[in-house]
Amino acid sequence: MKPWLLGLIATSLASGAMAEPATVQDYMGQPRIAADVRIAYGAEPAQVAELFLPKGSGPHPVVVLIHGGCYLAEYEGLPQTSGLAADLARRGYAVWNVEYRKLGEAGARYPGTFLDVADAVDGLRTAAPKHGLDLGRVIAVGHSAGGHLALWAASRGKLPRTSPLWRADPLKIAAVISLGGIGDLKGQAHIFAGACGPEPIPRVIGLAERPDAYADTSPAELLPTGVRVTMISGELDHVMPPATGRDYADRVRGAGDPAQAVAIPGASHFDVVIPSTEAWTTVVAPAITAAFDGLR
Repeated sequence: MKPWLLGLIATSLASGAMAEPATVQDYMGQPRIAADVRIAYGAEPAQVAELFLPKGSGPHPVVVLIHGGCYLAEYEGLPQTSGLAADLARRGYAVWNVEYRKLGEAGARYPGTFLDVADAVDGLRTAAPKHGLDLGRVIAVGHSAGGHLALWAASRGKLPRTSPLWRADPLKIAAVISLGGIGDLKGQAHIFAGACGPEPIPRVIGLAERPDAYADTSPAELLPTGVRVTMISGELDHVMPPATGRDYADRVRGAGDPAQAVAIPGASHFDVVIPSTEAWTTVVAPAITAAFDGLR
């Protein structure tokens, strides 16, 4: 385990008593913070990204932030991650807070949801000159289902040309931090289903229509990618428990890529995406800083 991860765990353990673990109601009830810019990358209402900018003219390192919510429209997305985006902007990062079509919205599922994420990430090229974005320093942070989409977005260079999701020149993402996310859709979907139900993953990847549906949608099937992966979980995560992060990190390392996993004591699936929690301030935010430090 990397020294900085050991330090984060030690800090969390030494902090003593923690607040009650955050709930889904805490997550959904977060106030929305207005972005500096809202940019459409497509014609549909969900095909937008919100840009949060730090002070100064840049060029700014970029965090691509992808919300979770079981791929379901009922859990919204951008309102709940706007607080994280604003916090990261105060820390000196430009944040590209990505929306995408979710189950329950027209055009979601395969290939629409994945193409939305791809188009949103590649849309940074259009936004970069005007807003001082450093496209040589881009990492992705995703929560839950968004952890899967962040890992997938960083893996797009390995997609076969025969896939409808293939793009000729995907924007490079150097590192991914997955917060309670899923990287192995085939091997871990049954765990994800315990909280989100058995339908979202098969529906979003088109499993009923495509016998090879995992081949271009599951990050585990696209390894190795050369992307550094950090799997962060709350110790009390009931959606994707810490063992799932450790197992995926093992698989990434087994393929030859760098990967680490960390479990945050006393934290839930939602503590990692609420900026006022100890989990965010003492583990997740420093992990993002460390990811950028690794790009120097």
